[in-house]
Amino acid sequence: MANCIVAQSGGPTSVINSSVVGILKGNKDLGAYDKVYAGLNGIEGILNGNIIDLSNFSDDEIEEFRYTPSSGLGSCRYKMKNIEESTEEYDKLIDILKANNIKAFFYVGGNDSMDTIAKLGKYAKLKNIDINFIGIPKTIDNDLMYTDHTPGFASAAKFIATTTLETYLDASVYINNGIFILETMGRDTGWLAAAACMARINNKPAADFIYLPEVVFDVETFLIDVRKKFQEQNKVFIVVSEGIKNKEGKFLSEIPQFGDDKFGHAQLGGIGNYLKNLIVNSGITTRVKALELGILQRCAMHCASKTDLDEAFNAGYSGIKYSLENKSGYMVAIKRESNSPYKTSHFLIEADKVANKVKYFPVELVNEKGNHIKEEALEYFLPLIEGSPSIKFKDNLPKYKVIR
Repeated sequence: MANCIVAQSGGPTSVINSSVVGILKGNKDLGAYDKVYAGLNGIEGILNGNIIDLSNFSDDEIEEFRYTPSSGLGSCRYKMKNIEESTEEYDKLIDILKANNIKAFFYVGGNDSMDTIAKLGKYAKLKNIDINFIGIPKTIDNDLMYTDHTPGFASAAKFIATTTLETYLDASVYINNGIFILETMGRDTGWLAAAACMARINNKPAADFIYLPEVVFDVETFLIDVRKKFQEQNKVFIVVSEGIKNKEGKFLSEIPQFGDDKFGHAQLGGIGNYLKNLIVNSGITTRVKALELGILQRCAMHCASKTDLDEAFNAGYSGIKYSLENKSGYMVAIKRESNSPYKTSHFLIEADKVANKVKYFPVELVNEKGNHIKEEALEYFLPLIEGSPSIKFKDNLPKYKVIR
């Protein structure tokens, strides 16, 4: 009897559970393994023996689980030591997997998770261990190399574009409007902030300015642009990634703001509030609001993309297929075949080529001034956000299922 196991790691997304369901469905269709186990709270949970049998849950429960946001199996941020440093945790993990007769290990996660898959694949090959380790991509940041995009990103992008539209309308109702700043996640890359370019009113971009970490942020230029735009239209809408940096490569959100607190400590804040203070102190206007979207970007199932849900599911399903080909130490990646009609396929990429690397937003899709996104980017974004999820409701609220 051969079994497999799946676990989730890193930051959650709206569609991460769909990948788990894809693994379950793939296994059922292909008859690959006798049982599909789940490790609760990632590899850290498995090392602590927290393993459950997913076959104990009904089809209805699994279907509800698919449309549940966040990591329904629990998550962790656990980085395994390098093999050269110590193999103690590797040996412990392999013993646990062997005790459950596990022949395939699927890890749904981002950069650090692929680092884990790379290390485990290397160790299995070194020790001639008959277990295949396969990574299933996940991250709203869309920063994994080689894959066209990552499951989870599209739903976050759709939420950001939708919120841009809605907050733009809310911020535009008065005769004397002010300046609105929308702050997205994206410490190292600007994919999420750039997605706001999809938000359009009367066929024009809702956002006046979009700022990404890939482009050096100059305070003086920013204030000149904002002042001019405010004088022209009596309102300005700004979308900014939390990770924008100055020419020295320093995060602006880490730069001391205007004065110290009563204890003599520099007052730090999110980038939205930082820009708000810059605008107010420059005398442009005192009517400035800043909104930090925070974790809403990664758990808004009500605004998820059906395409994203399906692609997360398909990545898990392909993981089962590839495991039967005796592949280990790889990540399932997405290749975009065409935009119209939108079509993708899967291929395997060595996890060590993905781990500890970053896929940046293409600077050629940023305008010359570095403060907005070119129209060509819409061809990339728009196909990803098609469709809406079929969520079940109870008492007029979404009915969600957590397995842990």
